[in-house]
Amino acid sequence: MKERKTIMRKTKLWLASLIAALLVIAAAPSLLAQAPATAKVHGHVNDPLGIAMPGLQVKLSTDGQTTKYSFTTDDNGDYSGSGVAPGTYYFTLYNTKNQPVDQMRDIIIAAGGDQAVNFDLSRPEYIAKMSPEEKKAYEEAKKANEGINKENAQIKNLNADLKKAREDNDDKNYADADQLMTRDTTLKPDAAVLWVELGRAQEGEKKFPEAATSLQKAISVDAAAKKPNMDIEAAAENTLGEVLATLGKTPESQAAYEAAVKDDPKNAAMYYGNEAIMMDRAGNIDATVAAADKAIAANPNNPIPYYLKGKALINRATVDKSGKIVAPPGCAEAYEKYLDLAPNGPFANDAKSILAQLGTKVESKYRSK
Repeated sequence: MKERKTIMRKTKLWLASLIAALLVIAAAPSLLAQAPATAKVHGHVNDPLGIAMPGLQVKLSTDGQTTKYSFTTDDNGDYSGSGVAPGTYYFTLYNTKNQPVDQMRDIIIAAGGDQAVNFDLSRPEYIAKMSPEEKKAYEEAKKANEGINKENAQIKNLNADLKKAREDNDDKNYADADQLMTRDTTLKPDAAVLWVELGRAQEGEKKFPEAATSLQKAISVDAAAKKPNMDIEAAAENTLGEVLATLGKTPESQAAYEAAVKDDPKNAAMYYGNEAIMMDRAGNIDATVAAADKAIAANPNNPIPYYLKGKALINRATVDKSGKIVAPPGCAEAYEKYLDLAPNGPFANDAKSILAQLGTKVESKYRSK
């Protein structure tokens, strides 16, 4: 009997514990349901000129003074936040000195919502509240900003025109590029890059004196700028070298190429290579060899200067008493080096033919390489 009573007592205690646990479990959903729901807020802040204001504080309070929540504007002037208890709030904007700038009152935040509150300091009612000093500064800034916006719009249009002119020049639509750049250099004569493109177009049209004038203008304009752009000047000098060589002004052309190298030494091989090509076209042997040697010194792995050097020097070949062609020093070596670097290059057959006439053995490695 005593054992039976003990079992019954334990059974009752176990049932009581089970019922208590079930009551706790049953009560849990109602307790969770009673937890207060929160809300989100977001917005944008811009100054009287409409420019986004980063790094400012937007503070929420229920009395206009005691901060309950604070959010910071990002680089775009936007802010956002969550976990705001429902209620009616003051939204106050503070500057970087923690001084109140603007305020929105009686903003109702509903549970589960995402309330937008913007601070547009360009609105008329905000401007009207400015002090005389603030209004004066605002008007001056507004006027300056209008000028900047106008200039930016012009620059945007000029950049579009410049892109089009470059495409036209590349496609050999020189007249179109000339027309576009003539107009734009009139609108903005202090933009050196526009003069460069105009010079390119005029060169393509074979208007060489005009091209030389435009390219010289590009150089002088850029040199007078607060921050000269050596790449622009080098491009102008390079094209000017071509134009002057075509006009038969060899010393002036050589000086232009030297100026390009000085402005942009990292591309010396290209400028000297271009000079060698132009001197070759002009039939100036000494100038071609001199430019080719400089190009080779700047980049020994470019085959073209070797070919141009050999091509220039072969003009000074002589014939001995036996009728054998005798090339000047360095000629055969230049052709051989060209073949070594470009065995299947565009001038390979010409180089092989010259070497054969000189009695120089054409190495099989050139053909098989």
